This record gives sequence, structure tokens and C-alpha cells, in this order.
Amino acid sequence: MNTDDFFFRNRYFDEDKMFTRIRTIAQTEKLDETYRALNYMREHHEGQFRKPGRHSDDRIPYIYHPLMMACHAYALGIRDDIILASILLHDVVEDTEVKLEDLPFSDDVKNTVGLVSFRVNEGEDKTEAKKRYYENIKKDKRACVVKVIDRCNNVSTMAQSFSREKLIEYVNETEEFVMPVLEALKDNHLEYAELTYIVKYHIISVIETVKNLMM
Repeated sequence: MNTDDFFFRNRYFDEDKMFTRIRTIAQTEKLDETYRALNYMREHHEGQFRKPGRHSDDRIPYIYHPLMMACHAYALGIRDDIILASILLHDVVEDTEVKLEDLPFSDDVKNTVGLVSFRVNEGEDKTEAKKRYYENIKKDKRACVVKVIDRCNNVSTMAQSFSREKLIEYVNETEEFVMPVLEALKDNHLEYAELTYIVKYHIISVIETVKNLMM
């Protein structure tokens, strides 16, 4: 057997089934913000797609990413309506024309989405902006949860589409900035101990595999 026999998965799960799963959970558990965020997210990411995989021409709708994150978070025990809604909306401000103040959601959701939406302020370079961004996230437990699950999902799929240079940059950023967010969440919020253990194990396993394969 050789690599020519490999079957490459661009989709790990079906986005329609994930959408239905989260909608059913939101209805059953009366998670009103999460329920509204589903349709808002789908509407505002319409026409956007994930980066194409190098071994497939399949175009994956962008909402695959926040839906996969939401299902992951729920599987890890997250029942916080604010966190689940923020996960679904976490890229809306950064990647669409929607302004944070115009999000038709609670102040808690807007605060969390605002914290995880990266921007470079006037007078900053990108390195300074990253330091500020991650330091602010570390001060808020909901933002920490959203960010570490976001990075967990992204490192899980990065080998499909990232160049070697981008992989190296992403691994380095993950170790420098995201792992301290995980540690802050673990140290300061014991209710997320199991989540941080599983997410840390997942992220480290992927990046150490990538590092070894690139040597």
C-alpha cells in the first residue's frame, strides 16, 4: 500500500446535519441566542467558502467551520447559550460587512464576539495587535472557550490547504499565543478543566504530528 491509495476527507461531517443538530438542541434546551445565531450566521456567510483542499475540488460552505465548532463545544459539555451563539457568530464581524454594534444579540454575545474578532488598531503593527488581542481574550472565560475551540478546529484542517510556510507560521502562533489562553482557562476556571484537557491534547497531537512530518 502507498499514498496513492489514500482517500482524502475534505468534510469530516455534513454541514446540513450539523445545522439540524444545533437547531434541535437550541429548540429543546431553549437556547434562544443560539437558535437565532444559526440563521443569522447562515445568512451573513452566504457565498463564502472554506479554503479549498489540495486534494479535492469540493467547495465547502464557510458555515461548516462554526457549525463544527458548535457541535464540538456541545460534545465537550458546553451548555452556555452565550458561548454557543458566540461560536456561531465568531467570524461574522471579522469576515462580513456586519459591524459589532449592529449585531442583533445580547451585550454578552456582542462582547464575546468583539473579543475574538481580530483587528489591527491605528498605530499598531500586526505583532502588537496579536499580543493585545490574546491578552484581552485571556481575561474573559467565554472568549477563551470560543478561541481555543476555534483554533482546535483550524489546526485539525490546516494540512488540507495551508502551504508549508503557512503551516509553520500557524504552529508557531498556536504555541506562542493560543496555548497560554488554554492555560489561563484551565488555571482560572476549574469548570472547564475537562474541556481544556481534551482540547489541549487534540491541538498538541496535531501540531506535533505536523512538526515531525515537516522535518
